[in-house]
Amino acid sequence: MTEFKLQALGLSGSHLTDYQGNQIHAGVLEDLKGLDASAKAAGFDFTIASAYRDFHRQKAIWNAKYSGKRPILDSQNQVIDIAGLTSEAIIEAILLFSAMPGTSRHHFGTDIDVYAKNCLSNGASLQLEPWEYEVDGPFYAFSCWLEENLHRFGFYKPYDKFRGGVAAEPWHISHFELANDMSSHLDIATIADVIAQHDVLGKNTIVHNIDTLYHRFVVNVASK
Repeated sequence: MTEFKLQALGLSGSHLTDYQGNQIHAGVLEDLKGLDASAKAAGFDFTIASAYRDFHRQKAIWNAKYSGKRPILDSQNQVIDIAGLTSEAIIEAILLFSAMPGTSRHHFGTDIDVYAKNCLSNGASLQLEPWEYEVDGPFYAFSCWLEENLHRFGFYKPYDKFRGGVAAEPWHISHFELANDMSSHLDIATIADVIAQHDVLGKNTIVHNIDTLYHRFVVNVASK
């Protein structure tokens, strides 16, 4: 397997560099610095909530949700009772907000979850839920600023709205050119093989349905 594939799958971090304590794709660094500085000049304390996440971390999140050790939320941010659900139903429920190991855009290092720390009320904690970025939410003004300015630095929101797959994630920004480059190294067969080789819960169901899951949840994102 090529180094580029390993990077895109979250199995190699050779493409990464550090930015304010977070790991990101080295090619994103200067554009991210520019976006950060511009946001701060506009009055927003641009803060990274999550950046690079490797395959094994994504697998731990996935397995915790599949096994019921970590809650799975629906589109209304309500906890789903998975007792009695089929493997297919559990997998679809997880995929609304969490990617399968090997398919998370956070593997790329080009995608980060962001918020404006100074917009949180005293004592409030970040939830990374859509309401925070909607009208009357603490990050609404910041989200609007992102919409107007991301493109100036090569970024966009891949999950700008619900398209029948992943839920809207207004906090998730992606470097368009480099994310597309990383994505080009992945295909359905590669993803299926990697999942089959690791202890991913529900992997038999995932592999059996990989074509549908890939098109609905992996590549079903906004264009630039």
